[in-house]
Parts: sequence; structure tokens; C-alpha cells
Amino acid sequence: MTAALVSEGPGKRGQRPNGKTGNASKPAGSVTADPSRDWQRFGLVSPHQKAKTFVLDTNVLLHDPGCIERFADNHICIPVDVLSELDRFKNEQNDRGASARAIHRKLSEVFAQGGASVTSGVPTDGGGSIRLAAFSAEDHAEVSPVLTEFMHLFPAMDKVDHRILACALMVREQNSSPVILVTKDLNLQLKARAIGIACEDYLNDKAEIRDVASYDLQRLMVDPMELQRFASSGEITLPPGETTGLAVNEYVLLQVSEKQTMPARHAGKGRFVRLQVPESIKIPKGQPIRPLNLGQQCLLDALLDPDISLVTCYGQAGTGKTLLAVAAGLSEVFQRRYDGMTISRPVVAMGETLGFLPGTLNEKLRPWLQPIYDALDIVMRPSVPANAGPRRKQEKKQQTLALDTAPKPYDALIEQGILEIEALCYIRGRSIPNRFFILDEAQQLTPLEAKTIVTRMSRGSKLVLIGDPAQIDNPYVDSRSNGLVYTRNRLKGEACSAHISLSKGERSPLAEAGAKLM
Repeated sequence: MTAALVSEGPGKRGQRPNGKTGNASKPAGSVTADPSRDWQRFGLVSPHQKAKTFVLDTNVLLHDPGCIERFADNHICIPVDVLSELDRFKNEQNDRGASARAIHRKLSEVFAQGGASVTSGVPTDGGGSIRLAAFSAEDHAEVSPVLTEFMHLFPAMDKVDHRILACALMVREQNSSPVILVTKDLNLQLKARAIGIACEDYLNDKAEIRDVASYDLQRLMVDPMELQRFASSGEITLPPGETTGLAVNEYVLLQVSEKQTMPARHAGKGRFVRLQVPESIKIPKGQPIRPLNLGQQCLLDALLDPDISLVTCYGQAGTGKTLLAVAAGLSEVFQRRYDGMTISRPVVAMGETLGFLPGTLNEKLRPWLQPIYDALDIVMRPSVPANAGPRRKQEKKQQTLALDTAPKPYDALIEQGILEIEALCYIRGRSIPNRFFILDEAQQLTPLEAKTIVTRMSRGSKLVLIGDPAQIDNPYVDSRSNGLVYTRNRLKGEACSAHISLSKGERSPLAEAGAKLM
């Protein structure tokens, strides 16, 4: 492998795609522009060398169609192979197809108003530029030793990833300023680094590590007299210096000592209010559901507060997030604060699927939505008397068969339209008024899908997004860029939203140990 191919790209790598620019000199031994080739005509040369150049992969444009507006005063280069790949997705009737169509419209508008060649670069609002790179590696391999060596390493040039990689390599060779490939494809990142191309993930909508790593409540030290006053009046106001960095509706622990603490919710401007949590939630003919730890108390307070219309909740498996949300939603509906409750979850499988499922739409969706039915069954199942005593085996078997064939307690609510359980793929275009909407496994969403759901909520509705950022089966998102984390970070501090993190498992000691240690 040649030294030019494995040499690190010129200049220092930027930390974020929208970071500030920096100058760098061309390293010794790199390929110079061939005088017989007009490399600028192919879109390989940036308009000037005072800014970084970011080469965008297809998955970045699909992930965020508005990303071309988020690179500040840097150059954006889009290989034409990316456009060809986008063309494959534009007819799909899903969010990926919608993103492909959106980026096509955006690029058409940008280049139509630019008044210049699409390969020479059109100015952007941030002070940078955007251009297309119409480059074919096969046609230029004979004039570039670096490109010849690249094609020996990656001979399958019919693969779009390899063609994008070759384009990024030649952009790096024809510019003295830093060139960075931006992709969410981990395999492509490894290939890029192997041949010395600086590479980054798209970081604009990624949360900081600390936002998804710590689930503990923030502790505020208070005077014993202030804590006593808070316990009696249910409200306290602290000086601004002690509440710096606290968001509206953020839950904290007011503390005098290790054993003297009280949970509170920050109502804004240093004012803290006491949690309004009932002893238990009781659905008619169902079983009472009680909060079992401090985190569940905070979650229940947010779920039952009519002034909070968006609740986001992180929690590992077995922390009770789905069960509490379902119980609180049914309680609110039975008290006529909402016209009904809608529960949904993304249709994303863990591991291999069983293929197409037979039956009606409801029968097809049943395996995906079974955890929701399980939670409803627990909440609405009639209580068993404590003094029922043992039963004979035959009698127990007959009663079990009768329960299996008997209608479920929630069937009547579904028939009346009070309770809706549906897949998320049918929500686009809907307007949902005065509903208690629960979205389970929200960490499987992309940021665009999360935005679609949030904007479906009409007046009087409440949206509850729950999930575990550590359990993701969607290949297009990770623990810091999924729709649940994105929604929480973008709407953090709004008076209508609240966030709770659950860390203590209540399903069983085995489930909690597995969630923490496996």
C-alpha cells in the first residue's frame, strides 16, 4: 500500500459537522492535481481552502434531510452515487421514502437558486458551500496512483459504498484543507479509517453521553427548616444560584442528610413543588397498582399532571415503565379527563423474524403488540380474594380453560373505541385530539419518526414516550441518536414536558440482575 494512501488526511479532524473551520497544509508525498484533468469540473475541488469539506453518505441524508443546513461555514460534497441510491428509496411509502423525497426537493431548491454549476459549489446560508461530485473512479485510475492502489484493495467498484469511498479519497487528494467523510455506517467508517480518510458519525442530533449514562436524581442540599417548610406547605423557592442548570419539570431530591430527603419537581424559576402521587391506582374491577420506588413516584406524578402534555421515560427492562403508563392512562380515561387511550409501538424485530404472518390486520399485529396486552391484562384483571384457599387440580384446569376462552376485560373498551392498540406505521397524517397516547419502545424510532408522532398530538392530548436507550434493534439509530433521546433533548426545559429515568427493577431480582450485569 502506498504511503499516500495510508497517510492521515490533512489537518485536524473536526469534532462536530457544524464545528468551526481550520486551515491545514498539504502533506508531503500526496498526489498533486493533474494538469490534463480539470478536477474542479468533477466537483472534487472546494471553492476555497479556508474551510473543512464534509463528504456525506446516503444514510446521513436519510437520517436528517435538513442536515445540509447544519454544517455552518464548511463545504459539503455529495457524490452522485448518493443521489442514485436515494433514487431507489424515493417511491417507498414510509419515512425513508419521505426523507429521500425531501432531500431531493431541498437539493433542487438549493442548486436552482445558486446560479452556478452544481459541481463548482453553491453558497449556503451559513457561509459555506454545497456541491455534487460527478466522479468515476474507473475513468481516472490511470492518472492517480492512490486511486489505482485503492481499486486493488476494493476491486468491487459496483458497490455504492466503495464508489463513495473512492470519491472521498480523491476529494482529499485535491484539497489542502481537511476532508471528512460523514456516515452512520460503521463498516464504511472502518474502511475509511483503514485507508487514512478522516471519518465521523453525524453528531448534530446526538445526545451527550452523560444524558443517557446517569439515571440518578440530582440532589440539592437545603436547610432543615426549609425542608420542614416544604413538607408542610408543599412548595419552596430556592435562590437562583442553587438551581442553575435545572430544567422546568425536572425531578430532584431535596436533601438535609443521607436519611433526610424529599423528592420535588422544579416548576421553574427556583420554585419546587411536592409530588402529587396517589397511594395506588385502581381501575374498576382491576388490581391496584402502587409505585414501588422513588423513580416510579416521579413517573406517576408526571403521568397524572394535566399541565404536562409530554412525558419521556428511560428505564431498563423490568422497571415498570410500561405498566405504570398503562395504569395511569386507564385511570385518567375512566375519570373522563381524556376521551380514550391509544397505545402503540414500533414494529422492529429482535433478531430473525418468522416471515409474513397470516390472518387479519389485528392478528398480524398481535405478536408485535403482545407486551401491551400483557400490561392491560395485569391492570384490568379481577383481583383474586386472599382467602380463596387451594383448589383441586381438575377444578383449577377447568377454570384456566374458561379464562382462556372468556373475553378479556379490555375487549369492550377496544370495541367502543375508548382503547386503541395499533402499529405505529399508520399514524402519519392523523390528528389525535384529547387522547392519552402511550408509545412503548420509543428508542426504536428515528428522530424524524419521533417528530412525526409529536406533531400528531392535538389539543387536550398527552404523549408518553417510554423505552430503554440501551436496547435498540433498529440499525439506523443508536443509544445517543434515537427518537426517544432526541425528543427529550430537544424539548427539555419546555413547560409542557417532563422526563424521568428509572433505574431500579421491580419485575424480579433475576430480571434486575440480568439487566445490569448481562
